[in-house]
Amino acid sequence: MDRISFLGFELDAITAGASIELIEERISRGQFTQHVVVNVAKLVNMQSDAELAESVRACDVANVDGMGVVWGARLCGHDIPERVAGVDLFHNLLAMSAKREYPVFLLGAQQAVVEKTIEVVEGLHPGLKVAGYNDGYFWDDEEAVVNKIRQSGAKLLFVAITSPKKESFINKWQRQLGVDFVMGVGGTFDVVAGKVSRAPVWMQNAGLEWFYRVLQEPRRMWKRYLITNSKYAWLLLGEWRRSRS
Repeated sequence: MDRISFLGFELDAITAGASIELIEERISRGQFTQHVVVNVAKLVNMQSDAELAESVRACDVANVDGMGVVWGARLCGHDIPERVAGVDLFHNLLAMSAKREYPVFLLGAQQAVVEKTIEVVEGLHPGLKVAGYNDGYFWDDEEAVVNKIRQSGAKLLFVAITSPKKESFINKWQRQLGVDFVMGVGGTFDVVAGKVSRAPVWMQNAGLEWFYRVLQEPRRMWKRYLITNSKYAWLLLGEWRRSRS
């Protein structure tokens, strides 16, 4: 893999296709893989959240998700071939799982949302085997959910919980989950189930997905993105200066 160091973290500068091939190869060998996608918000939060930073550093594959990270890394001299969006990677991995007959487990979101997600993905990926699922409201008994995942026989686990909870959960229980691959997918189930709409492709390519989220939930999102994007701009300036020197 081509790895770069950006804002203090190692990221994989590879395409979506190469990511799928790498993950499929590791799963076929029974080699445990902890996966993460890194966007602007996560990069910023990792600067001050030591537990989140540790969880991300523990990952075997770290894809770049977010045009802000792609452009920022390129500005600092790194060769990033493309953005690898988490929701697209989720669907690609489900397609691979259906083809290889790998059972999957879906964890996170509200009960109705995860059930709708299963209905949608089974329709999109004929032959997909969903070994089990659980909503994301289990924090009073994490071990019971870990046991449920392990006993399901799933090979791939997708965790649709917000950061930094999902990263901490995955890193804490990684070796006890009994799966070969685990990936945090954030709000992907909400998108797949139709609870939240995804930004149009032109906004995705223009790095404006964050703005689309603000338009959807202005009262909740405007301040978060204003702060996060401002911090990222400042961090990026420092990284660019270091790269120049």
